[in-house]
Amino acid sequence: MRELVLICPEQEAEALSDALLMAGVLSVSVEDADEDTDSEVPLYGEPGLEPKVQAWRNNRVVALLPNDLNPVETLEQVRDLGGGNYLGTQWITRDVPDQDWVGLTQGQFGPMQIAQRIWIVPSWHRDDPNLSSAIITTRKDSSDIVRIELDPGLAFGTGSHPTTHLCLEWLEANINTGQTVLDYGCGSGILAIAARMLGAGRTDAVDIDEQAVESTRYNALNNNVDVTAMLPGDLPDGRYDVVVANILSGPLKIMASMLTDRVGAGGHLVLSGILDWQAQELIDAYAPWIDLRVWKTRDVWVCLHGRKAG
Repeated sequence: MRELVLICPEQEAEALSDALLMAGVLSVSVEDADEDTDSEVPLYGEPGLEPKVQAWRNNRVVALLPNDLNPVETLEQVRDLGGGNYLGTQWITRDVPDQDWVGLTQGQFGPMQIAQRIWIVPSWHRDDPNLSSAIITTRKDSSDIVRIELDPGLAFGTGSHPTTHLCLEWLEANINTGQTVLDYGCGSGILAIAARMLGAGRTDAVDIDEQAVESTRYNALNNNVDVTAMLPGDLPDGRYDVVVANILSGPLKIMASMLTDRVGAGGHLVLSGILDWQAQELIDAYAPWIDLRVWKTRDVWVCLHGRKAG
């Protein structure tokens, strides 16, 4: 297998990438061609949101070629598809050593312990004897362990992000048997699934991304819990004992009135996806409806909690 490597300016990176994929390459990655030089420029945005600038000033575009794809013919197709004419420019191919790509990917994701009772376990560790030993070592009474089987996928929420940790820790410490839960911005469904496994009653999960809704349904079924996942427009009227939203500060501010209206009298609102310097902005935004406080921090991230008046 080979890689085709080209250099292109910022304004052409997206069109070139799209054209390469349409021409039959297996994958495309875009890297900063000025990396580790004085000309390097960072791209950044709030986690989970795309940066406003989609590429660097100078980009190294790397396309993975199937064995039967000729690079010259590929570049001809790219030209014809409107991706730019790179036939006369400097480009190279380089061999990609054979690897166990599945094994390498799986090796990046091992079992994770969250708080005292929750373990996130990828499916390839399901029968790992070392995992059972680890659980027993960390908690002598393993009968109340919450073990969630979850593989990395297209939806946010593998358990590795600090904001997910914070929400899971709150749920473990505070969920009472039978409480109703709304997970707004559910991603993989990890928070809704954890809530049910911790003893929650009816649990609904909502996301604007249909792929996330399907991911939540799959993961809930795979973990033998009853979670109703849906798009926002399908959420019926009603209030919940616990509303948890692990999104981002911008959307959370916009949804302040709606989310607090979903919290029942005496119920809890738990928000994360918030950087520490954004916490006061969120507290102020929700002040007309609920008194939020910082519940816990992890690294630069904050989890806010408030309880609605009874």
